[in-house]
Amino acid sequence: MKIYTKTGDRGQTDLLGGVRVNKDDIRVDAYGTFDEVNSFIGLLRAKLDAKHQWQEKLHHIQVELMNTMSHLATPTEFKDKNTMPLPDNMDKFCEQWIDEIESNLSSRSDHFILPGGNEVSALCHVVRSQLRKGERKLTSLHRTYPVERSILFFINRLSDLFFSLSRAAMEEAHLPEERWKSFLYNRGK
Repeated sequence: MKIYTKTGDRGQTDLLGGVRVNKDDIRVDAYGTFDEVNSFIGLLRAKLDAKHQWQEKLHHIQVELMNTMSHLATPTEFKDKNTMPLPDNMDKFCEQWIDEIESNLSSRSDHFILPGGNEVSALCHVVRSQLRKGERKLTSLHRTYPVERSILFFINRLSDLFFSLSRAAMEEAHLPEERWKSFLYNRGK
């Protein structure tokens, strides 16, 4: 079987169930953004040592993103035909990892941080910002085609996780964070 099918030459693609849509369809735009996110997570993993403590959890997140994308590519009328698991409890997975990271940092996460510092931290910020972009697309999709709550929760927590990972990468490298402003809820304290 050839990798190219030529079926998309006229700007259309198939969703699960064989439904043809334009390549700029809201569903394609949403799952395409999470495909970008997943690729950047792959790049992040490639930059880390193979035995790095994040590898296993990042791999798990990549698998769950693939499952999530399959659900975003499934029209409502074919929902029952999608056999991929939903990201149930992935919000809790992210929260637990965030709590673990934050408990090991020397300072609280109470400021906006300028992205950068080192390559790993900067990549975490790229993933975080791409996730926020994907979340905006997910919100648009959800208004037209309701998205499973577990997906909405997972994506929201995932961007928070990559903020914490960026801070952990800076601390692991003994680099100072470039703080911008304190979070609004911390101002005046």
